[in-house]
Amino acid sequence: QVQLVESGGGLVQPGESLRLSCAASGNIYSLLFMGWYRQAPGNERELVARIFNTGGKFYVDSVKGRFTISRDNAKNTLYLQMNSLKPEDTAVYYCHLKHSTPTRTFEYWGQGTQVTVSS
Repeated sequence: QVQLVESGGGLVQPGESLRLSCAASGNIYSLLFMGWYRQAPGNERELVARIFNTGGKFYVDSVKGRFTISRDNAKNTLYLQMNSLKPEDTAVYYCHLKHSTPTRTFEYWGQGTQVTVSS
């Protein structure tokens, strides 16, 4: 089992910054990737950013140049640095992890952390 615990959400004004953290614990066999999703009321959950075991990164177009995903392997912690926040970034942000064993893959979700951008 793997546990993911997010932190760092909150209420900020447009243009401000937040950093989300996701601490992973448990038995991670062979990490494939970790990432951040978000879900706003009435919307489907969408992938925001992902970092692969190779170090490669993906960002959805709407956050490119504003958000940065990173990982501290020593601490088993994933980060999302969010700058120049906009009201449309308001959502619950979820940490996601996928790893594999020789026979199958597993994926896990955190409980979510609320990010609200409002003046």
